[in-house]
Amino acid sequence: MNTLKNNVQLIGNLGNDPEIRETAGGKRMARMSVATNDSYRNQAGERIDDTQWHTVVAWGKQADLVQGMLRKGSHVVLQGRLVHRSFEGRDGQKRFMTEVVMNEFQVMDRKNEEELA
Repeated sequence: MNTLKNNVQLIGNLGNDPEIRETAGGKRMARMSVATNDSYRNQAGERIDDTQWHTVVAWGKQADLVQGMLRKGSHVVLQGRLVHRSFEGRDGQKRFMTEVVMNEFQVMDRKNEEELA
């Protein structure tokens, strides 16, 4: 049950190509932006589309897989955990960020997505 304490699953599309970096220690990291879409009807009965953007980070072997398999527009299902961190911006102000640290992913097509629903 410990794995259920901080678990996130997203189904969405990459907004850009993954950004690949290497730390000073030689560990590879991939950062990407994933859009999830939802829709609902407001009180007037109008359909409202809601897009949320999520920063997703992959490390090590997962970063290598991301680099080889994902591109802008890729439709993916991914699983990971939420991480909150703070850093100092270029202007000297303290900033806060929430990221999904990805554990695994699968490239999807529309047929596979319908099977999950």
